[in-house]
Amino acid sequence: MTLTPSMMTALQQSHVRMTGLVKIELPDHTIRLCDGGFVDWSGERFECVDPIFGTIDSIDSLEDGVSDDAPGGRLTFFPASSSAAVQLSSPEFQGARFRLWLAVLDPMTNAVIPDPDLLFDGELDVTVFNEGLGERSLDMEFVSSAERLFEVQEGARLSDAFHQEIWPGERGLANITGIKKKVYWGGEAPQSGINRGAAWYVGNMLSELRANSAFV
Repeated sequence: MTLTPSMMTALQQSHVRMTGLVKIELPDHTIRLCDGGFVDWSGERFECVDPIFGTIDSIDSLEDGVSDDAPGGRLTFFPASSSAAVQLSSPEFQGARFRLWLAVLDPMTNAVIPDPDLLFDGELDVTVFNEGLGERSLDMEFVSSAERLFEVQEGARLSDAFHQEIWPGERGLANITGIKKKVYWGGEAPQSGINRGAAWYVGNMLSELRANSAFV
């Protein structure tokens, strides 16, 4: 966590006004939310309510990743409607950029003191819609972009066709012939149908029979 000198000075005052800023960049809409009123920063306005998707109820503490889990957390929305919750759960929104800042406000002008501290920069993951009597909420999990490093590429193949799916027009694997050794990507090589131990035993017995027949 790196703070600018201006923020450090503001945080040392007896009265400090802080706010959280959330920005979610969806394919056809950008959500900009703060935890009360409105805040203008960097040419954008952050409000406490999004006209389409509602408001934020809470944000869980950010968690560090362990083993093969990427850092992340969970945000709970109060969606404006059930249809908004369904829309926010669209598969097209998975992977949308998600950013969270901690900002300090000038108590006289309500301006953001430069510069807000970027707490998290990642992407949306999965959502869970909860609906009960007179209440509905949407739990939205977000993860670090490092989550993509854990994706298993089981369908990868060492071939010109697959190579050009990843790098169109790159013909480094085109017209390659005479390769005798097969290289298996994304899985184990198939087991041979020949038992090496049994083959060695039979071959050894034949060698002994040939050797013994020379003395007959």
